[in-house]
Amino acid sequence: MSKGLRLTEKWMQRALWLVAFVFAGFLIGLGSLIVQNVRDVEEPLTLEQFMDPVQLASVQAEREAAHKAQEQAQTRLEQATQKHTVASANTASARETFGNWLATRQVTARPEQDPELIKRTEALDALASAERTALAAVEAEQQTLLDATQAGERAGTRWRALEEPAAKALFEAQAARDLRVFGYRLALTLPLLLVAGWLFKHKRKTPDWPFAWGFILFALFTFFFELVPYLPSYGGYVRYIVGIILTVVAGRYAIRWLQGYLARQKLAEALPDAERRQGMRYDVAQTRLAKSLCPGCERAVDLKDGKNDFCPHCGIGLFNRCTACTTRKNAFARFCFACGAAANTTLAD
Repeated sequence: MSKGLRLTEKWMQRALWLVAFVFAGFLIGLGSLIVQNVRDVEEPLTLEQFMDPVQLASVQAEREAAHKAQEQAQTRLEQATQKHTVASANTASARETFGNWLATRQVTARPEQDPELIKRTEALDALASAERTALAAVEAEQQTLLDATQAGERAGTRWRALEEPAAKALFEAQAARDLRVFGYRLALTLPLLLVAGWLFKHKRKTPDWPFAWGFILFALFTFFFELVPYLPSYGGYVRYIVGIILTVVAGRYAIRWLQGYLARQKLAEALPDAERRQGMRYDVAQTRLAKSLCPGCERAVDLKDGKNDFCPHCGIGLFNRCTACTTRKNAFARFCFACGAAANTTLAD
């Protein structure tokens, strides 16, 4: 901020810059929503859209049937396995009991126990038969599960046969869709850059400059930050190409401005002292003097030396004497700091 500005003017300048940033912030928020929602202009694409509908319906039905059969077979297999486990445990327990009883029978060798032997043997055979029946049920459910799994694999093979060409078509369609959406977004953002360029050239020094700078910041942020995350893989080229173009344009503008500035400075330095002062602003002159710079040529000058009344580079007067009290004072001051007399200055506000 310029040191020559009045305190109120300084704070007003800061407040206006705050207005510019707040204005840019609201525009950026609105632009972000618009850029994101542009993608919804076209319906999303799915893989199934690029498959033969008849074959797709058949494969889906086959896969669903196989999946359902697998779930049912798995459930029945778990039940059959549990029943077989129980039957095996019962048979093992009965066989152990029978073995113990048979050992006792052999020791005592009592013939009256022969009917009991037959009864126990028949019971053990019944348990073994139940165990074999349970095992057969487990094997049957395993076969059913295997059949359902193989049916699911065949359906998966048919699905992959449909999926491969459809995936390629989907990729191509998605790339074309991304390009169209990118074109929509680019069509929204590029005009913003053009408008921002026009505002920078024509409106940045007008009373409405906070809104001009706010829109410029919004346009730059929207293009280089909001648009980039949504660019296709090849869209990054656009960002850098536009950046290069803007850099070249800004660079050429800066070069021409610098050349024009140097030419104007040379012409101004050749004018008489009084004429040179007419084109200067009071605040700018005071700011340069505060930085020990000549207000005319902007070169460094030792203002602490009491003998330097004129710039040794361009010859413009830096200090003079008050016409009322003859005190040595700043030649660009409007009033004498010693007596308060008005100085004969033509500097603009």
